Amino acid sequence: MSEYDLVVRGGTVVNASDIVKADVGVKDGRIVALGEKLGAGAKEVDASGRLVMPGGVDSHCHIDQPSSTGGRNAETFETATRSAACGGTTSVICFAPQQKGVGLADGVAAYHERAKSACIDYSFHIVINDPNDAVVGEDLPKLIGEGHRSIKLFMTYASNRVDDGQILRILEVARRNQALVCVHAENHDAIMFMTEKLLAAGLNGTKYHSWCKPALVEREATYRMIALAELMDQPIQIFHVTCGEAAEEIRRAQQRGLKIYAETCPQYFVLTEKDLDRDAREGAKFLCSPAPRTEAEQEALWNYVKSGTLGNVTSDHAPYNIGDPDGKFWAGDNAPFSSIANGVPGLETRMPIVFHEGVVKGRLSLQEFVAVTSTNAAKLFGLHPQKGAIAVGADADIVVWDAEKKTVISQDILHHATDYTPYEGMEVTGWPAATIARGAVLWQDGEDMCEPGYGRFLAREPYDYIKPRGAFPTPFDPVAGTVAE
Repeated sequence: MSEYDLVVRGGTVVNASDIVKADVGVKDGRIVALGEKLGAGAKEVDASGRLVMPGGVDSHCHIDQPSSTGGRNAETFETATRSAACGGTTSVICFAPQQKGVGLADGVAAYHERAKSACIDYSFHIVINDPNDAVVGEDLPKLIGEGHRSIKLFMTYASNRVDDGQILRILEVARRNQALVCVHAENHDAIMFMTEKLLAAGLNGTKYHSWCKPALVEREATYRMIALAELMDQPIQIFHVTCGEAAEEIRRAQQRGLKIYAETCPQYFVLTEKDLDRDAREGAKFLCSPAPRTEAEQEALWNYVKSGTLGNVTSDHAPYNIGDPDGKFWAGDNAPFSSIANGVPGLETRMPIVFHEGVVKGRLSLQEFVAVTSTNAAKLFGLHPQKGAIAVGADADIVVWDAEKKTVISQDILHHATDYTPYEGMEVTGWPAATIARGAVLWQDGEDMCEPGYGRFLAREPYDYIKPRGAFPTPFDPVAGTVAE
């Protein structure tokens, strides 16, 4: 009888903290042993000459989600999580959105039903766009208590945005109930003003998407969001940071001791505003928000990743088909940039692009790569040490990584349901040779073995990482309504 259900043998184990040569023994879906020359496994994966790392944790992806800007999401939970697994990711956190004027419970329940086809483990951020009394007083506290420990809010998009007063209400309920608040930070009124002026001037091509959303609208909103969070002593994460200006505001807040976290995405490392300067059908493939910026901003982002200001790199997978009438061009073939669905696909390509641009090009160590693609997100969202570590007791979520494999990214090798990739023709070095989720091999040497429904919902308990500091800017505690003595 085999000692283990699975042994990953002969590889180099890389965690965010260390690197060691070891076999990994798995039983009942968990890692139970690390060591040399472990006993036999009922199944074995040969990792000789390869890296053995924690499976990726992608804490920002849109899956089977109604769009706030028009269009229909191209992915189901089955297709999206299959592509994630084939790219080395073993856990995702996506979005259960509120419909304005409607409570939360029914929408979240419906989203749980959609997620039952997932191939890997998943959790949700609850999107709030209407923080009325019932939502903040009843629905949200209950859902947080059931394990949905992160909230998403938008400072832009007409159908989803919340104003400063509503933001403070959301921060208050999050602080009372121990949840992290994640933010899309852009100045809505500035974007709308610029959009109206551009369209009035006849400048409606995809190129002008970046003109209506310059870096300053991100910087201003980031600063304002940090100030509101500081007022409420509430930890937050700023999503998809694209520029040095916004990252610098985050760094300054962190240096003051505030619990302000932030992420960026692969598209902002490899795409620029020049990619939008094409005819509409091609330019739309690169249209996402915030907009891609310049090569100088790419290097600035890497500096902030290296310093730890931007702690994790997510896909912001937001897939819309070019060829479907309800995809990117839901508003018609001649739609202006302002009516083209925002977002690019990227679940499967996230880890290979970050490895190539980070490790291969000398910007990141192997341990830093593991941190920004897995461990930091697991810690920030209350999943560590169950996720994000190759350690005894952790879930056996493992990616065996071929650091030498050269791959040309193309639509025909990917497993998503989107009809294009913005990274067509890009060559990367480094690709997953095998992906293992809770001890099950989902991807190995080009063969997809994912099973719809294998994924489980990850309910999250309260955790220390995001506890408030206990310090307000005045003697008055606006949450408790008390004055410090």
